[in-house]
Amino acid sequence: MIKRIYIIVGGQVTMMMEISKLEREISKLEPSCCNVNGTSKEVKKSYIHGCTNAELLFDTIGERLRLAAKKFPDREVVIFKKEGVRKTYKELLKDCENLATGLIHLGLNKGDRLGIWSPNHYEWIVTQFASALAGLVLVNVNPMYKSEDLWYALTQVGIKALIAPPAFKNSNYYATLSEIIPDLHSYPEGKSNLKSDVFPKLQHIIIFDYEDRVFRGAWKYSDVVKMGTEDDRVKLSKIEKNVMPDDPTNIQYTSGTTGKPKGATLTHHNIVNNAYFVGRRAGYHEGRTIICIPNPLYHCFGCVMGSLSAVIHFQTCVFPAPAFDALAALKAIHEEKCTALYGTPTMYIDMLSHSEYKNFNYSSIRSGIIAGAPCPATLCNKLVHELGMKDLQVCYGTTETSPVSYMSICDDPPEERIRNVGHIMDHLESVLVDEQGNVVERGQKGELLVRGYSVMRSYWDNEEQTKMVCSSDRWYHTGDIGVMNENGTVSIVGRSKDMIVRGGENIYPTEVEQFLFRHPDIQDVQIIGVPDERFGEAVCAWIRLHHSSKVTETDIREYCKGKIAHFKIPKYILFKQDHEFPKTVTGKVKKYEMRKITTFELGLENVASHYNQL
Repeated sequence: MIKRIYIIVGGQVTMMMEISKLEREISKLEPSCCNVNGTSKEVKKSYIHGCTNAELLFDTIGERLRLAAKKFPDREVVIFKKEGVRKTYKELLKDCENLATGLIHLGLNKGDRLGIWSPNHYEWIVTQFASALAGLVLVNVNPMYKSEDLWYALTQVGIKALIAPPAFKNSNYYATLSEIIPDLHSYPEGKSNLKSDVFPKLQHIIIFDYEDRVFRGAWKYSDVVKMGTEDDRVKLSKIEKNVMPDDPTNIQYTSGTTGKPKGATLTHHNIVNNAYFVGRRAGYHEGRTIICIPNPLYHCFGCVMGSLSAVIHFQTCVFPAPAFDALAALKAIHEEKCTALYGTPTMYIDMLSHSEYKNFNYSSIRSGIIAGAPCPATLCNKLVHELGMKDLQVCYGTTETSPVSYMSICDDPPEERIRNVGHIMDHLESVLVDEQGNVVERGQKGELLVRGYSVMRSYWDNEEQTKMVCSSDRWYHTGDIGVMNENGTVSIVGRSKDMIVRGGENIYPTEVEQFLFRHPDIQDVQIIGVPDERFGEAVCAWIRLHHSSKVTETDIREYCKGKIAHFKIPKYILFKQDHEFPKTVTGKVKKYEMRKITTFELGLENVASHYNQL
């Protein structure tokens, strides 16, 4: 991801290698020479290590929150503009303690999974830090998830309690819960204690107090924060002493090599240090910083790069609206005099092109972060010269690496910073390898691997998939193809996996394919990503129907609505015959050829790609 400009490109494996072989390759770091017309040329390998004098932290999230509340009790830590909520560090800590003791009163124990399924509300932040205090594992559930996605999220990691608002915009959270838990309405109002054969782990649903009503089978959030007794506070104190930096604290769903998303399990040590070192490189430790965060908290970018980094460096976060609103973000910068701005490329495009863009003052901005997708150079230039992000920084990372692995430094000129994803982060190692696992020379393409404190603990309860991306010597295989420059910076030139990155959302084609396969009229379906000017990529479906079927594009989209997140619903639907699918001699579909064919058929040849092919 990024700091000032933050780019996250998913993570995945396509190549593995023997441990001893990779170690031997890296150990050959002495420059080798070759004679060319009587001259010698130094050959440098694509390996880099983040040397630093700054020590790693060995603190928990709860310890960092308490430290901030002690040092700056009256400094504002979060401002939620649409809700009119402004909280100091002292107030946030108190609210977090109240929720933590309430959850303990409900029977949640250290290590239990607590889900948060919500847009950006103050309760999200309280849940984030309260779960850390109580030794719980916070599970970030995408607020756009519908019934199918939510079903999977609840069961895959065994969520014991779920916190959510009743509804937001087109998402009716309580109605979706009622859909997958049909007997929810048989429970008393304002009480949960669920006993479901479908979700045996799920015991409690907690609903925000945003409507003047009480829901059956669900606690009111305001009641839970009042439940804690003196005994519960004693228990909280004991739990905090037993929470260790290496304990898991956060599960974030990430697209994988096959099938459904997996739960990347991150420890306190993972994300505390990543937030700390990103903040240091961004200069948050050197002066007062007010960060405008219009992007979602459920992403690593929002809750690690944003709220956690701010707390660790005693700074302030401003959330313009529960969901992205370009005008709200522009107003927030103006009214709160924000010094840093976060967002995906799509968000920045929408803000810069908004009809009221020129009506506000952005002179306070000095830095920014773009995350979730590669950033076009032209957009970066606009951010520097039009929005005033003189300290613009580009970063690269994955959820599995907590997330930032590379980040530019402000000592480099802005025009240099936007050409690549920056320098390796402190205390991390990185190497680029070819398909045989050999370390490539600088200037050559290779798969990017990362090793160090930031590599996730595992995919939750999925040892097989964990081993596919993390070798036994702890190298994490990103699946992304890069080139290491002479100065050690890296340029990402593509990715070796099929994952689609749409406006910062990672979409794994197999997941959408498996869902559409359930449609009775669909005989075959293949999902690919095609160029899109606004989102970077758009979802396209090649569908082969049963011969007698009369299904239309509208029918397919209606079938998807309310069942899968809207960003997974194909923008383009092409009905094809079997012979039109390009295949290998063994019958495997060639998605690369499909993308080329589709780009031509849809007239997207001139739509710029985010990747610079070297």
